[in-house]
Amino acid sequence: MAWKASECGELLLAGTLDNPADAALLLFKGDSPDVAEKFARSDPYVTNGIVKRWYVREWKTVAGAGCATPVRPNVAPPAK
Repeated sequence: MAWKASECGELLLAGTLDNPADAALLLFKGDSPDVAEKFARSDPYVTNGIVKRWYVREWKTVAGAGCATPVRPNVAPPAK
């Protein structure tokens, strides 16, 4: 399911947090939380009770090649 979401461009990265491996992070790309929430609700780990708790949070990216809201020191923001 994750590879399918990745191949269609919705899921950018996914994996577990290690030491201990007690959580996972999935990074989705979208204009709203809808894609991530739909994925989580139908995820077999969720539907089969392996994952008992999940949540979706928006992430405002401000630095890096693919960031959505670039913030650079000493640079005026673009005019709207």
